[in-house]
Amino acid sequence: MDIGKNLKEKAALIDKIIEKYIPRIFSENAVLLRINPPQYTYNSEAINKAIAEPVWEFLDRGGKRWRPNLFLLILEALGKNPEKFLDFAIIPEVVHNGTIMIDDIEDASELRRGKPCTYRIYGLDIAINAGNAMYHLALLPLIQHKEKVSTEKLCHIYEIYVKDMINLSLGQAMDIAWHKGIADANEINEKDYLQMCAYKTGTLARMAAEIAAILGDAKDESVERFGRFAESIGVAFQMQDDILDLTSAEFTEKKGGRGQDITEGKRSLMVIHTLKIANSKDKERLLKTLEMHTSDQKLIDEAIAIMQKYGSIEYVEQFAEKMFENSWRDVEKLLPASDAKEKLKAFAKFLIERKI
Repeated sequence: MDIGKNLKEKAALIDKIIEKYIPRIFSENAVLLRINPPQYTYNSEAINKAIAEPVWEFLDRGGKRWRPNLFLLILEALGKNPEKFLDFAIIPEVVHNGTIMIDDIEDASELRRGKPCTYRIYGLDIAINAGNAMYHLALLPLIQHKEKVSTEKLCHIYEIYVKDMINLSLGQAMDIAWHKGIADANEINEKDYLQMCAYKTGTLARMAAEIAAILGDAKDESVERFGRFAESIGVAFQMQDDILDLTSAEFTEKKGGRGQDITEGKRSLMVIHTLKIANSKDKERLLKTLEMHTSDQKLIDEAIAIMQKYGSIEYVEQFAEKMFENSWRDVEKLLPASDAKEKLKAFAKFLIERKI
């Protein structure tokens, strides 16, 4: 299977499903307005200008859409027909894009996917409201198809959604506190970083897997194990993002240049590893650069060189690979032998070994 090609094909399909629930133009026939009709009047101009337009301007920039793919592959590996569950696959993806809109504001970012961040185009008020709206618009498929899902399953899915949305905020809080300097970032260790990533990046992968497992009739214990597997993929995916931010010009081109995480002062696992083993001079220099939030490419490259000097990039590559292997061993026994099972494994490996 050509995973890269498959992702692109599925991305177009996922966008069509998203458009069913978040139309490019909200008419009175939109799912939302049929489910929850306005009491007095419907002002299409205001809603379309302030929600539909900024949301689709952002979604049309692209994205890997890998979380819906993970969702569908887990269902297929559980012996289900994934096409019957396509509408539910958009839940973690819509939430994910909402978090990016908000994250860009919190990080004061300039570019996202090669264009000015949403708040730079539409303003803080529009971007915050549109991003927050996506957290809730994501649930429309559950409301629209509630007759097709048992009450027990719906309750379980909603419970997972609430817990995971809280976890997203906890992860973002940790990340912000560290790189803003309002909590001591110099004392954080690997476990701190892993927990932050589990909350911030692993959570939506976990949500995708757990909802898929519930809809795929997995037992409660298996739902949890699928969730842990997907969470580890999400964490390893973030590690690969961190590596590519330092090493890939192609990856960072649309972000504004190599080493943007250094400009933001982020404590990646590579930074933590370097600070743990570096001599005092290199440690002090790296910390100073991170605290400067510099955009000077020369200083950024110097910080990257320090991390390379101590083998921190290779360390994180090996860490991510081991994390994947351990999590796969835990979940593979839950799945019968099948082509779908092998596709799921190959897909997970692709995500953590990708070069862009």
